[in-house]
Amino acid sequence: MKDIKSTSLEEFYQEASIFTGREVADLLPPDINREIGHFNVFNVAEVIAEVKRKAQMPYNRRAYYKISLIRGRNRAEYADRVFQIEQNALLFATPRIPYHWIPQDPEQAGSFCVFTDEFLIRSKTGVDLDELPIFRAGGYPIFEIGNTEADELTVIFAKMQKEISSDYAFKYDLMRTYVMELVHYGQKLQPAVAAQNSPNAPARVTSLFIELLERQFPIESPNQRLSLRSAKDYADRLAVHVNHLNKVLKETTGKTTTTLISSRITQEARILLRHTDWNISEIAWCLGFEEVAHFSNFFRKQTSQAPLAFRA
Repeated sequence: MKDIKSTSLEEFYQEASIFTGREVADLLPPDINREIGHFNVFNVAEVIAEVKRKAQMPYNRRAYYKISLIRGRNRAEYADRVFQIEQNALLFATPRIPYHWIPQDPEQAGSFCVFTDEFLIRSKTGVDLDELPIFRAGGYPIFEIGNTEADELTVIFAKMQKEISSDYAFKYDLMRTYVMELVHYGQKLQPAVAAQNSPNAPARVTSLFIELLERQFPIESPNQRLSLRSAKDYADRLAVHVNHLNKVLKETTGKTTTTLISSRITQEARILLRHTDWNISEIAWCLGFEEVAHFSNFFRKQTSQAPLAFRA
């Protein structure tokens, strides 16, 4: 049965070893250690030959974060959406969301870095990556950019690549600064409303709701099932009245509780229909529907397509 695979850091380095023709030990930073989390930076040109041979990178979730500057024509699939990139792109990937990118022409360049959440959490600021707007659930953080922006980002990656091979004692502190510079660069590309971060009570309830919603995803096995399906389920778990929850979410997001839940379930349904070979009844059950017909009606209402038509 075809499931959406989750690629670990160990598997990433095994693949990178094949891509580059270098030993895994040669790819690892010489002085990285588990106490500071993990970080590394690569040149796209080193891996592009293998990507060309396979025609595409695997559509997987990764057990690490990744920021990529891709220069060239590409097609990117992120969650349930497809992006056609004509020139340059900046991509932010999280362990929550599967993605892949497919080169569309032989001229490819750029850089990418990979890191674990511990790498930034260990810093003095104690950054929670999933609370940053660029990594927050529900977004599609792929940005097509011009040559000027791509040149600016190339400079940041060049600094990373130069520093990682240095013997400077505090280089990983400096590297965290470069990572956060990339993060803020991407967040400035988002609409202003997406970057707002209000500490008031409604914002707090909204944040807790989104966290609770996203905690149920991704669906990685036909034996996994959503436990929270309705607005009341979430209100009970958050110890608030369902009317209050709905009012708060309407104020902060412009959408009702049910709309937000339905949108996230629809996103996961699209992913499972497109990238697994599970039958419709298995997908329906995983997403909390007792009857296939109920799931089919729900999906058609949300997308104007039947599940089988979408899969085709």
